[in-house]
Amino acid sequence: MLTCMEELRLQARKLRISMIEMLVEAKSGHPGGSLSCTEIVTALYFSEMRHDPKNPKKEDRDRFVISKGHGVPAVYAAMAHAGYFSTSELMTLRKTGARLQGHPDHVRLPGIEASTGSLGQGLSVALGMALASRLASKPWHTYCLLGDGECQEGQVWEAAMAAPKFKLGGSLTAILDYNKGQIDGHVDEVMPIEPIADKWRAFNWDVSVIDGHRFEEIIPALRASRGAKGRPHMIIANTVKGKGVSFMEHNASWHGAAPNKEQAGKALAEIKAGLV
Repeated sequence: MLTCMEELRLQARKLRISMIEMLVEAKSGHPGGSLSCTEIVTALYFSEMRHDPKNPKKEDRDRFVISKGHGVPAVYAAMAHAGYFSTSELMTLRKTGARLQGHPDHVRLPGIEASTGSLGQGLSVALGMALASRLASKPWHTYCLLGDGECQEGQVWEAAMAAPKFKLGGSLTAILDYNKGQIDGHVDEVMPIEPIADKWRAFNWDVSVIDGHRFEEIIPALRASRGAKGRPHMIIANTVKGKGVSFMEHNASWHGAAPNKEQAGKALAEIKAGLV
């Protein structure tokens, strides 16, 4: 596990580099929402989650469900750099027969906890995992990463009602990658979700609002949620879609379009130089 913020920032940069390389090789994918959640995923895999890349089915491991399954390039990059598989396998993203499909497949790839991508379902799955830890008297914690456009789905709010009923504080943490964009444009233009923090509070969740690109805010929020009792915790992480690449930032057209080689070269140069 990485111990200082600068180490985590350097790791996040490595993940962004791998993501751009994967996407340009695949010629398809979702850069916008993968880049926006990079720091969150980095914090989980390299600081906060209890997991063992050499034993991905270890019973007392923490569980992570990426409900916004299209953002899985960030997870693949984290898993490869953490040692689940070789970084060379990242170049198989979206290829026929590959383990690294465009949305996560828990049957093919050990370390993936749930097959997601049909939006709105991941929090329900994570809730079940959190309940299972209680029923089995096991210490694992379950984290679930949601997209903001995904919060337009009704099943999210069914799960939001159920988690407080079962008093899953200390067992379940939801994190919202609030990058304000979705495939059809700005979230507020497609279907407004504000006041999002008040809505989760009204559903009886504890809520933290943080900068989702600052480890100085991400780490304390994750640790506080793990130590909570009673009510489950939602971390609303304000993020930038396409973070780290100037021409992708705040640009919904990069939700599901891979860069070409020229664009990838420019993106990699910016990431490596830390310009954005």
